[in-house]
Amino acid sequence: MKQKKLLFIYNPHAGKASIRNNLFDIIDIFTKADYEVTAYPTQAAGDAIQVTQAKSQKYDMVVCSGGDGTLDEVVTGMMKCDKKVTIGYIPAGSTNDFANSLHIPHNMIKAADVVINGIKFPCDVGAFNDDTFVYIAAFGIFTDVSYETKQDVKNVLGHMAYLLEGVKRIAAVPSYKLKIQYDDECIEDEFMFGMITNSESVGGFKRITGKWVELDDGVFEVTLIKKPTNPIELNSILSALVLKDIDTEYMYCFRTSHIEIEAEQEIAWTLDGEFGGNHMHVDIKNCEKAIKIMVPEEK
Repeated sequence: MKQKKLLFIYNPHAGKASIRNNLFDIIDIFTKADYEVTAYPTQAAGDAIQVTQAKSQKYDMVVCSGGDGTLDEVVTGMMKCDKKVTIGYIPAGSTNDFANSLHIPHNMIKAADVVINGIKFPCDVGAFNDDTFVYIAAFGIFTDVSYETKQDVKNVLGHMAYLLEGVKRIAAVPSYKLKIQYDDECIEDEFMFGMITNSESVGGFKRITGKWVELDDGVFEVTLIKKPTNPIELNSILSALVLKDIDTEYMYCFRTSHIEIEAEQEIAWTLDGEFGGNHMHVDIKNCEKAIKIMVPEEK
């Protein structure tokens, strides 16, 4: 009988470098499950994309460990392959929004057990122009925080790092005039923030993307926040976010499988917490059930 092969891609610096204390035990779990394991520590940003695209076809499963950015890279690489190999995820980042949505344990040993004994979940993936995202594409206030906040700050503060950095910016909120088209609708307005998500939590906050979120339904949850005209409106918007009352007079909230956004100037986007480039036009589509990822049986 041919032995199964597993490619284990991990970010040695994610979180508090917690993989260092768990690496041997994780590999032992995979080996005891009759996998021949190849371990690959990422060397730089974008490394996991290239490795997944170049090597995954030779393996029965690709497992990654790191933050949501590491998972994003593995999924991006997998989407470039003809054959989509099942993905396992062992979260080791500072926030791990998507792992929370999938109910994957934060404990790395328990997460490794899910990789072996869980079930395959067919998950939606976002196509963003020529790029890919797993759970969020966003622009505007706060969105550059995750990739501008130093790794050591993320490690110590977790998702509070995003808030602490973001609060400094409230005094000078940028906004963008946009034309947004989805389904048979067209919106033209000025916005300070927008997110297209497939996740139960964002920035460590659960249910901010709405109720009844499903990760395999072929649609995104979209939240667009209009530019406030005075401090009172800004406070109302921030209060609504804290209270998770996101459907207010200052916001557009809807679900769609396809959205196009045009701007009068280039806007910086973030994809899964990493810089996604500057764009005047974005075309975002939901690739329904595009990949399979291992999750606990109760998911």
